[in-house]
Amino acid sequence: MIIDSHTHLFPESVKNDRSLFFAKEPEFKMLYDSPRAKIATISELIQTMDIHGVNISVVSGFPWRDPDLAKKNNDTLLEAVQAYPDRIKGLACFDMAWEGAADEAVRCIDAGLSGVGELAFYLSGIDAKALRLLEPVMAALREKGNRPCMIHTNEPVGHPYPGKTPITLEQIDTLARTFPDNRIILAHWGGGIFFYRVMKKQVKETLKNIWYDTAASVFLYDPEIYNMAIQANVIDKVLFGTDFPLLTPDRYYADMDKSAMTPAHKRQVLGENALALFG
Repeated sequence: MIIDSHTHLFPESVKNDRSLFFAKEPEFKMLYDSPRAKIATISELIQTMDIHGVNISVVSGFPWRDPDLAKKNNDTLLEAVQAYPDRIKGLACFDMAWEGAADEAVRCIDAGLSGVGELAFYLSGIDAKALRLLEPVMAALREKGNRPCMIHTNEPVGHPYPGKTPITLEQIDTLARTFPDNRIILAHWGGGIFFYRVMKKQVKETLKNIWYDTAASVFLYDPEIYNMAIQANVIDKVLFGTDFPLLTPDRYYADMDKSAMTPAHKRQVLGENALALFG
């Protein structure tokens, strides 16, 4: 079974004319101002899944500042889950500064979504304020059966690109220590924090409830990243994620084939780990 744990869907209105949403949504403009930044709907996702042998996709929206727009995007995900119950799972998304964020998480989970994400702090990084804003949402997820929360992270070094946040490894470590009982997915390999899993003290325990997805890996890392995950003993916490429509699954399959992953490792990353996490 192949499960793509990191994809994005938008309402038709956003796909039809994204420019209408730029004025009051600086984060959205930052990521999607370029016409090369793809926006997809459910029919395009299902078609890509069929072409590349993906059985299930986990879909997210965008952390809109406008609560009504966040709800509309989440409703689009709910419609996708209802239309394709055996193939689509969804994560509720919203701007964490919205006081109703935790209530929206509960609404969406009660209606059929599987957790929350991809939450992002594009302009600030995961600072002390971000952690305070996360508290009620994380509490709601624990109360709802400890549903997973996907959070945008990125490597703190290297080339700049749209959506690269001013995050630090210390902030990611603090995030994990602040919510030790939540199941957290760190998008984009967790900014590389799993490299420190080989340390003898503290880090192994801190990262015990952390998962890492491969989203955008093709753009960011050599295929050896998979070998490093094996060596760091976190391959059972790695989730295949394409960041569709940014990339298609075949690009990731090719990288995995270039790595030292065994067939058993591939089965874990491509589906078994996500199946255990999402159920």
